[in-house]
Amino acid sequence: MIAVNGPAVVADDVSIEYRGTASSRPIRAVDGVSLEVRQGEIIALLGQSGSGKSTFAAAVAGQLGNGQDGEASSRRRIVGGELTVLGQRVRHLRAHSRRRTRLLGTIGYLAQDAADRLSPDLTVGEAIAEPIYARDRRFDRKEAGLMVARLVDAVHLPLGIMRAPTWELSSGQRQRVALARSLVLEPELLVADEPARGVDVLVRQSVLEALVKLQRTIGFSAVVVSSDVREARALADRVAILNEGRLVGIGTFDEVFDAPLDPYVKILAATSARATKRAAPTARRSSAPRAGVAPAESPSAGAAPTEGVQ
Repeated sequence: MIAVNGPAVVADDVSIEYRGTASSRPIRAVDGVSLEVRQGEIIALLGQSGSGKSTFAAAVAGQLGNGQDGEASSRRRIVGGELTVLGQRVRHLRAHSRRRTRLLGTIGYLAQDAADRLSPDLTVGEAIAEPIYARDRRFDRKEAGLMVARLVDAVHLPLGIMRAPTWELSSGQRQRVALARSLVLEPELLVADEPARGVDVLVRQSVLEALVKLQRTIGFSAVVVSSDVREARALADRVAILNEGRLVGIGTFDEVFDAPLDPYVKILAATSARATKRAAPTARRSSAPRAGVAPAESPSAGAAPTEGVQ
C-alpha cells in the first residue's frame, strides 16, 4: 500500500499526444487538463467520443506507452504538465521501474475492452484470481478462493459460475467478471472506462449498485469514464466534462449543470434528465491487506439509463 496524505490524483495542466508517423503530425488528445480526485471519492469523466476522456483515464491508470492496447497505446505520451497518482509523479516513470510496478499494484484498471480480453482458456474463478498470483505465486489458494467468491457475489453473479470457462459467458457477465478482476487486489484507486459497457439494461442498475457498494466497503478512490449522464450521477460525487481534449466543466453535478457556462455543457444540461445522486463517500478504511470483500448496504444507484453523451 502506498501512503498518501493528499489527493489520490492531481493533474496539473496535463497534455497528452499521440505521436505522429513519418508522414503525420502528433495529435493532441488531452490539452491542459487540471483536476483533483480526492481520497475516497468517485469522479466521473464525461464527454463525447474523441473528447480525450479515455486517454486521460488511461494516463491516470499508468497505461500510456505500455503497448497492451496495440500500436496506438505505445504512441500515447504525456507531453505537458504533471500528473501525480497516489503521491507518485508518473510522467517520467520508466516502463519497468520498481516505482511504476509498485504504483500499478495499487491501481485497479477496467479498460473499455476488458471483457473481451478475458482469456478463453481460464475459468471465471481463475480469471478473477489471476492478478493475485501474478503478484504472489505462493498466495494461499483457499483465501484467494474466498476473495473471488465474495467478489462474484458482489457483482451479482451466481457462485456456480466460478467453474465456467469465460468464453461461455454473455457479454454482460464477462463485463462483471472483468470488474471483479479489477478489484480483486483491493486497490487504492480504481480507473473504470465504461464499467457497464455491454451489460443488458435489465441488470445494468444492479452492476452500478454493486460498484458503489464495493467502493464504500473498500474505500478506494475512483475515476469512472461514462457516456451517460444519468449513470454518472448515480455513481459519482463530482463530474469533470471534457470536450475536444479540454476541461469545460468540473464540480458537483448541480454546480456544473444548474448554471452551465460552456456551450457543450449547456447542451448536456438541456438534454440530460436528473437522476438520484449517490450519498456522500466514506473515508477509506485504514487496515492491513484484507482477506476479501463483503458488500455493504447502500441506497439505490439510480434508474435505468436514458440517452446521454455518446
